[in-house]
Amino acid sequence: MSLEELIKNCEKGNRKAQEQLYRDYSRVLYGVCLKYSRNKTEAEDNLHDSFMVIFNKIGQFKHKGSFEGWLKRVTVNTVLQKYRKEAALSIVSDTIEEEVEVESGYLDISLPILLKHIQDLPNKYRITFNMYVLDGYSHSEISEALGTSIGTSKSNLARARMILKEKIEKEYKQDSISQPME
Repeated sequence: MSLEELIKNCEKGNRKAQEQLYRDYSRVLYGVCLKYSRNKTEAEDNLHDSFMVIFNKIGQFKHKGSFEGWLKRVTVNTVLQKYRKEAALSIVSDTIEEEVEVESGYLDISLPILLKHIQDLPNKYRITFNMYVLDGYSHSEISEALGTSIGTSKSNLARARMILKEKIEKEYKQDSISQPME
């Protein structure tokens, strides 16, 4: 079945087509959900919610740009909407912190460890970090999506980077202490 046929069949509510769409894209979208979620269980819930929205809005896909890109955008927006409803993104401060450059002397950090540190960030920092660093959104796009100011977006990003830097440094200090000297 071609992508166009799959989309049309999903629009009609065809369960087999929806199942195929899920099989084809669930791994990619789970990765997106995992970036924005606090843990695997929450990511699974977000994936489920995202597919419900995708199935309801698939008729809105305009066949401009990639379908996978559209799916990712719907997924991110679904997760953000969920956090907005939880009031997890309330503004704490509009103070603009200096943009922090994290020295990357820790290039050999494993992806699972880095992902765990990102997942441990408070919601507003994790979401801003993911949108800016991992998904390439601008601060104006982030502020619009989250209903905050550009200054808050910049401040949240700076704080997320500082927290990640501290966690990584702490982890490396612990690893170097626990490893025997040669």
